[in-house]
Amino acid sequence: MTELYVAHAEALRRFLRRLTLGDLQAAEDLLQETLLRAWRHLDQLPTDVASLRPWLFTVARRLAIDAARTRQVRPTEVGSVDLTWFAADDNGIDQVLAAETIRAALARLTEEHRRVLLEVYIQERSTREAAAILGIPEGTVKSRTHQALRALRAKVRC
Repeated sequence: MTELYVAHAEALRRFLRRLTLGDLQAAEDLLQETLLRAWRHLDQLPTDVASLRPWLFTVARRLAIDAARTRQVRPTEVGSVDLTWFAADDNGIDQVLAAETIRAALARLTEEHRRVLLEVYIQERSTREAAAILGIPEGTVKSRTHQALRALRAKVRC
């Protein structure tokens, strides 16, 4: 494993850094996972370290593709909204103002986006339950939720 690391780690790191658009931490994580896969299959791989490079690059590329797909599927978390904009104390006026701000922003969303947010966040339904109630596929609920949260965030900032 030491020979394998010395021979290929730096080239793999550069390759993965390009695939992750310069994200060093993501590239390091993918490099570790690639080398872990090599270690798990060490008994099945050729003993010539130099001949492993194509296999390592294929594994690294596939892991990077899987990681990118995973990021695309997940909707942006609500936590990315700057919550410091809203008052943090228990003042009733601040709570009313915050609720009114959200209510006004929701009113400016499209009907489709508003309905999916109400089902998923207000009614606390799963995407499967919301899909059944709204009569749309589950994947559509996920994508509309993602789009609606982005639109809501933009409306709240205005």
